[in-house]
Amino acid sequence: MNEEETKIINNDESSEASAALEPHRAQLDEIVEGPVIAIDKAAIYVDLKPFGTGIIYGREFIAARDLIRKTNIGDIIKAKVVEVENDDGYVELSLKEAKQALIWNEAELAIKSKAMFDLTIKDANKGGLIIDWQGVSGFLPASQLKPEHYPRVEDSDKDKILQELKKLVGTKIAVTMISANPKDGKLIFSEKDGSPEERQEVISKYAVGDELDCEVTGIVDFGVFLKIEDGLEGLVHISELDWGLVEDPRQMFKLKDKVKAKIIDIKDGKISLSIKALKDNPWKAFESTLKKGDVVKGVVIKYNKHGALVSIKEGVAGLVHHSTFGSEEKLREALQLGRTYPFTVTLFEPKEQRMTLVFGEQKVEEEEKKEE
Repeated sequence: MNEEETKIINNDESSEASAALEPHRAQLDEIVEGPVIAIDKAAIYVDLKPFGTGIIYGREFIAARDLIRKTNIGDIIKAKVVEVENDDGYVELSLKEAKQALIWNEAELAIKSKAMFDLTIKDANKGGLIIDWQGVSGFLPASQLKPEHYPRVEDSDKDKILQELKKLVGTKIAVTMISANPKDGKLIFSEKDGSPEERQEVISKYAVGDELDCEVTGIVDFGVFLKIEDGLEGLVHISELDWGLVEDPRQMFKLKDKVKAKIIDIKDGKISLSIKALKDNPWKAFESTLKKGDVVKGVVIKYNKHGALVSIKEGVAGLVHHSTFGSEEKLREALQLGRTYPFTVTLFEPKEQRMTLVFGEQKVEEEEKKEE
């Protein structure tokens, strides 16, 4: 072996020996763990073999003071490396950032595993519910609520939606996490079991005209909600409950009633139902027997802003406009609720369920001249 080869070998051995003596370095942003070896008023020290000693101090100590209060010497803690080696040779650590990093890692795992959490609703806004998970504020959009919790509000009035959502504050709800964005600090949850695609697949089993056996799951001023199958509801609007006048659906139905209904519309992932569509249409009985100019007897069943509603048979009613009496007050004086009077038909459209009347026996032509 010549002198040059001997130098190379000696240099290689020297380099390997030096590398073996150098301590391993932690990586920036790496999550490390070790036992607490000392705590003083402004710092906490952690044994980070083989990286050396870690320190939490300064603003990181202040930011984590609530956690540090519960920490004792010997406790194993996880922290995030924010400085590989400071001027004093310590590895600078952050407990708060480590906790956040771990939380977001857990969030990703929760999304993948579709883990279920029972969480308390902290607050509500017009878009949904605010919930807390591991100290991170999360959002549960109203669109991700199950039918039994969805705010059933007519005309999508945002103030009314908020009122309904606030009723859930303080209650616990079973949810899954569907989105986690650590940069924005946003967690999104869902109470629904399936994805929008799965819901669409469920709805696709049904078609307009289908007749279903349902169960009443909700009663509101503007109609009744019916359970079609688990996780799927449809609405029967108050106008589709019965051929007759319905003023309060609660007087007709109670929760868990079994009813039959017909699908009359499927739109934007919502199913509209009708109960009256499965009942005989009482207007058909008059299609060939009643016409304009006929005199009928009817009972006054309701006043509205246009006049008085008069029923000539259950489910068949016509309007007497207050203009035929000169004013609303005069109409109410002449036509009392619950009383029966003779009326003349001025318009009859059974297919549209429309009928107008005038009080007494009158020639329609003369009445029309008066209105002109």
